[in-house]
Formats: sequence, structure tokens, C-alpha cells
Amino acid sequence: SQPHEQGCHALRHYLTCVSVPLVFVGSYFGFRAGKLEVSTKTNQIARFIPEKNFARRSIATLALSGMVPYVNMLVEFAVIMNAIWLNHFYYTMGFLFVSILCVTISCIAINIVTCYVQLCGEDHRWWWKSFLNGASAGFFIFLHSIWFLSHRLQLVGMLPVVVYMTYMSMISLCFALYCGSLSFISCFWFTRKIYGALKVD
Repeated sequence: SQPHEQGCHALRHYLTCVSVPLVFVGSYFGFRAGKLEVSTKTNQIARFIPEKNFARRSIATLALSGMVPYVNMLVEFAVIMNAIWLNHFYYTMGFLFVSILCVTISCIAINIVTCYVQLCGEDHRWWWKSFLNGASAGFFIFLHSIWFLSHRLQLVGMLPVVVYMTYMSMISLCFALYCGSLSFISCFWFTRKIYGALKVD
């Protein structure tokens, strides 16, 4: 079949001309890059973490850190969902770029604040918490997709629902990875900056 052969031919060209050379270029620069240095020494014995109040508990920070990027993207996400699943015309590419920029800035800002609050509470285990705080935005996207399925779509049969939930799970996971990565990188930069500014005698 002609379209199948053209698709295989295009995929083969993509792999040989784009993907494989980029792997070698990335590995070359990756091996030549310097190691990330932390600015302070850590103790072998972990410090005692005091009791947390409600604002510093994991559920509260997960809800707050995920809700802020989700609310920033809510209007644009509703328009995208209508375009994908209800066959509406999508024409606001510039607004999409502004929305992604707002999500990026708000995700970085709110997670630096939650990391700072966590460190002020003498909780030194910020690595995974910073990632999960940002990634919780994907959970709100998934909840929105369930609401969209129950209120806006009239899908008949089990297969369309499975296809819809599979696609929305992948979109939610990609959004969670994007926001979680942003959160971790920004918190890592923030902690290096504040601990690098400390003068220890």
C-alpha cells in the first residue's frame, strides 16, 4: 500500500537524519558539561523535622501548587478541549503562547514559594516534594477531563470512552511532567542560590 510505504519511508528518514544525529550531539555536549555542584555540605545524619501546621502539609501544598497553573490554563484548556472533541475551530495560537507563558511563570513562582515555606519549616526533603507539587497540576487537568466527559460529550459505547480517557490521561501526564520538571528545576536553582549566599565560618 502506497501511504503505508510513504509513512515508513518518512519515519526511516526522520530516524536517520534527525533523531540519531541529535543523540550523538546531545551525548557529546552532555559528557563535556561540568558537574552540578551543591554549595553546602550535608550531614550524614538527617535532621529532625518538626510537626507541620496545615499550610505546610503535603496535601495543602499539592492542592495549592497544582491549582494555580491549572487556573491559569483553564480558559485556554476549555477552548482546546472544544476544538479537539467537539470539532470547534481553533484560531487563538497567540493566546495559547501567552497562556503557556503564564503557566510557566506561575508554576515557577508558586513552587519556589512552597519550597521556601517548606525550608522555613525545617523540612529538608524538598526534592520529590517540589516535583510532585508541580506535577499535581496534571491531576486537575485529568479531573477537568472527567467533568468534560460527563457534562459536554455524548459518547455512545465503551470504546469511545476508553479512547477519550486514554488520550486525556496522556495529555494530563505530559502536563504533569512539564509542570513537575519546571518546579524541580526552579526549586533546585532557588536552593542553590540561597544556600550559596550563606557564609559559613
